Amino acid sequence: MSEKPVRSLSYRLITGPDDSSFCERISAYLDEGYVLHGSPAATFDGGQIIVAQAIMLPHAIAAADAAVAAAVDALESGTGAIR
Repeated sequence: MSEKPVRSLSYRLITGPDDSSFCERISAYLDEGYVLHGSPAATFDGGQIIVAQAIMLPHAIAAADAAVAAAVDALESGTGAIR
């Protein structure tokens, strides 16, 4: 029986306490080819600071950019046909 290859998620939201372990996790994902997406977020849960950072694979960003460009082109041409 063969195993399915593990597919990397295109988008991830990494959360955790604001410590060196969190930074190491983000760094490991960057080493795997992910890029930061947007600004980090932080909150205080009454005991510690919790942070979040979205990361994406570059191909997912390119695909989203292409979809937006196609939608803008369709709207500007007056066809309104968005795929």
